[in-house]
Amino acid sequence: MSGTPHPLKRRAPVRPARILLHVFLAATALAWLAPLLWAVFSALRPYGETSAKGYVSWPDTLNLDNFENAFRQSDMTHYFGNTLIIAVPAVLLTLFLSSMVAFYVSRFDFRLNLALLLVFTAGNLLPQQVVITPLYRLYLLTDLPGVTASGKLYDSALGLVLIHVAFQSGFCAFVLSNYMRSLPHELTEAALVDGASVWRLYWQITLPLCKPAMAALATLLSIWIYNDFFWALVLISTGENMPITSALNNLSGQYFTDPNLVAAGSLLTAIPTLIVYFVLQRQFVSGLTLGSGKG
Repeated sequence: MSGTPHPLKRRAPVRPARILLHVFLAATALAWLAPLLWAVFSALRPYGETSAKGYVSWPDTLNLDNFENAFRQSDMTHYFGNTLIIAVPAVLLTLFLSSMVAFYVSRFDFRLNLALLLVFTAGNLLPQQVVITPLYRLYLLTDLPGVTASGKLYDSALGLVLIHVAFQSGFCAFVLSNYMRSLPHELTEAALVDGASVWRLYWQITLPLCKPAMAALATLLSIWIYNDFFWALVLISTGENMPITSALNNLSGQYFTDPNLVAAGSLLTAIPTLIVYFVLQRQFVSGLTLGSGKG
């Protein structure tokens, strides 16, 4: 054989700092997964066994009875429907309104451009607990015929949709406006020369280019609104109108609560958020990394 032999590549020595980093990351991952794994372990065990042997013991039987009982006793099908009635319109309306605000402040120059965006984002800095009392009274006094039997926003799905839209629009407008500013202005300028209207610039040119950012925000909004417990507890009084997170109280009795049953119900409640994340995982990751390679 001819030619000069290639020298063997030496493996870089493993540094102690890198080993400590991997140990720290593994320990952190286990710390985050420990509550979830413990909930799964508890949900698979009968309560009679854990009450006799304790939770820190080797299981004799593992089955899915708690999941079946939790789904049946809490009437999850009904409360899943309530959650969809709240979450789907809230996510769509938030993205639509915030994208319109983001388009206006990012594509048009006017004196109050930055001030308008600050007004939208400033709402996220206000703790939600601060506005409980005035919002509660406002919902009780607002008359909307046909919303509920009393005609009030209180104890209605529309009331929860509006509050989620109000509190989430600022963050979405901020993210979308920054993304829209990165789009080439030549696209909209060429469309304006061709006689395109402002609505066509927004709906047919700018919005399709924002699909990665919209998908990332849709994933976040779906998870946030679905997991909301605070506003449903404050603004919903009728048990049948509550979303799934608040309806888990149906698994708690007045004098006795089965922790294994509650763990199974909590895991069933978390399944839709996992489905949303895995379906939109690629768009979500690409939306979060937008602009990371730009200098």
